[in-house]
Amino acid sequence: MSMIKVPSAEARLKSRDDLSQCKNVIVKLGSAIITREDEKGVALGRLAALVEQIAEIHRSGRDCILVTSGAVAFGKQILTSQANMVQSLEQSFGKKAGGATGGTIDPRACSAAGQGGLIALYDSMFNQYGIQTAQVLVTNRDFQSAATVENLRTTLNQLHAMRVVPIINENDAVSAPAFDGADVAGVISVTDNDSLAASVAVHIGADLLILMTDVDGIYNKAPSEGGQRLEYYTPTTEQIEFGAGSSVGRGGMESKVDAAGWAFRKGVAVMVANGFEDKCLHKLINGENIGTFFTANAPDASSTKEQAQACRTGSRKLQLLEPEQRAEIITTLADMLIARQDAIFAANDKDIEIAAKSNLDKQLLGRLKLTPGKIATLSEGLRQIAEDSKSLLGRKIKATQVADDLSLEQITVPLGVLLVIFESRPDVLPQVAALAIASGNGLLLKGGKEAKHSNKILHSIVEEALELHAPKETVSLVETRDEIAELVKLGKEIDLIIPRGGNSLVQSIQSQAKGIPVMGHADGICHVYVDKDADMEKAVEIVFDSKCDYPSACNAMETLLIHQDLVGTPTYDAVIKKLRSADVKINIGPKLNEQLTIGGNPVDSFSIEYGDLECAIEVVGDMEEAIDHIHTHGSSHTEVIITEDGASAKHFLNSVDSACVFHNASSRFADGFRFGLGAEVGISTGRIHARGPVGVEGLLTTKWRMAGDGHTVEDFATGARTYVHESLPLK
Repeated sequence: MSMIKVPSAEARLKSRDDLSQCKNVIVKLGSAIITREDEKGVALGRLAALVEQIAEIHRSGRDCILVTSGAVAFGKQILTSQANMVQSLEQSFGKKAGGATGGTIDPRACSAAGQGGLIALYDSMFNQYGIQTAQVLVTNRDFQSAATVENLRTTLNQLHAMRVVPIINENDAVSAPAFDGADVAGVISVTDNDSLAASVAVHIGADLLILMTDVDGIYNKAPSEGGQRLEYYTPTTEQIEFGAGSSVGRGGMESKVDAAGWAFRKGVAVMVANGFEDKCLHKLINGENIGTFFTANAPDASSTKEQAQACRTGSRKLQLLEPEQRAEIITTLADMLIARQDAIFAANDKDIEIAAKSNLDKQLLGRLKLTPGKIATLSEGLRQIAEDSKSLLGRKIKATQVADDLSLEQITVPLGVLLVIFESRPDVLPQVAALAIASGNGLLLKGGKEAKHSNKILHSIVEEALELHAPKETVSLVETRDEIAELVKLGKEIDLIIPRGGNSLVQSIQSQAKGIPVMGHADGICHVYVDKDADMEKAVEIVFDSKCDYPSACNAMETLLIHQDLVGTPTYDAVIKKLRSADVKINIGPKLNEQLTIGGNPVDSFSIEYGDLECAIEVVGDMEEAIDHIHTHGSSHTEVIITEDGASAKHFLNSVDSACVFHNASSRFADGFRFGLGAEVGISTGRIHARGPVGVEGLLTTKWRMAGDGHTVEDFATGARTYVHESLPLK
């Protein structure tokens, strides 16, 4: 027997951030995922959801292989019914019951009966997405011969070339018992579908192996005994207490970890995760902190903690500087951005080149690109921040004479340490850094991996400017998403998290944060309402600017509401014509559709942030209906009324409960720079602390300072002293 040799290797994907770069993915669905909780058949709903996600991965251009359990469970259901029928017939003919099976059904027979039905089910599910599948059955002995492994590799490569998803299962009907030992000359013993998936992953050179199970990942001991999920697992060092094996399959967590560890040592990135979790595969591919990631170098919690603590130390030193010194740091940064443009653009060009090759969305590509105009605007904004910074910290908000010789004052102070997570736009980095410096806050920054080179050089410039008067560690750059997973747990070191990105990013951070407030907006569903008393020219230009100036921005119009009296009028026609001139896709609401002689594309939902040249249009009977629509479907971001009726405008501005409400002005004005804040650290639709575009004022809190002369509370209790509580003038 010829043993094939697979050398040890290092996984190409070394962090969760890297998972989105995978090209070859193997997804293993275990028996616990496939089987219903009552173990009497296949969990069709759960399986359909997983197939949909695998189809999405496949359609993204990746090569996918599905290794599946479930044939035995599927066949057991079939043969149990068959056995009951035979038993009934035997009883009818007066024969002894139980002769057909002897009371039990051999798993190999179940596999033979169920394999065809299982594959037919998969084929039907994948066909809904226009994807062809192919069945590949293997046995343990197939991996012990170089020739059969090469045949398997050739088959799978050919199927991938034709964009077919191979579905692999062990041929349990004829499989011999596994040979003793594993990793013998590079061959792992195929004892279950975990080891089968690992073996296939290694021999075809897969980037990523995902083992789906019915728990959230690998635990240091049984969850029922208080075990904790391991976000990262290093096979050679960490110890785990394993519980019992699976009740519906041959494997268990121990076999899963053994197989995964073997594949990991051979150069395959491995994730173990819960197939019951909603959109689990989508989250894994996008690097979210679910499941357990196998790694040789888990993020060091102590190092991330030290990084946050260094920001805290820097913050305290920033607070002690003279206002002019903080302003000088920011002004120097503004000057350096102009002076270092060539180096900045060279780094940005590297990111653009890589992003173009990876087919980055055109909207994100536009955000990623730095131009001389963006740098000039950025520098101008920083100078405004520098000027404003001179009167920020230590500003008295309230002063009170509590009693004779006992005074109290409330002053502005920094929040402390901020963690800002942003996507695509590298110009955010110096903006947020300047806001943090102006307000005396320490800052941890995590930018999108697509802007890696741009962020690195911009951060180095920030560090250089800081060293004029403060430690460069005051503003730190976080490299990977794995480090974010550690940082969001540091409630004592980080005071506020600000995610700047899409809905999925904000929700992910909110779910991970452990005792740290998260400020941000999940959606930017902004409305423009054209009132019956609107000026036609203003309406056309405001609607067009709100939608088309920057369609992917969170303050772009997503829904246009039009008073019913305007339908069919020149104002309505002019607005629609202007939008269509920019190739805006228009989705028609049901009420408007009833009034049109020629219908349009129907709205799927009014709660969609399109982020592109697309919007919804609906008709409303009056302003109150418009306000109700906004409150029902909006995200409390930015709303606009276009009208020449001052009373209507006032009522709209007072009634609409959103962070920003405008009259006869584009929704695109909802921006920190345009508000005169210099820049914004983000936009908040929450109600605690800051709301709307958050500039430097939103990064401040207060503290109370009291000065007395031997005062005690007892003095007032006994009547020796009396409270005055007089307000003092603020200087």
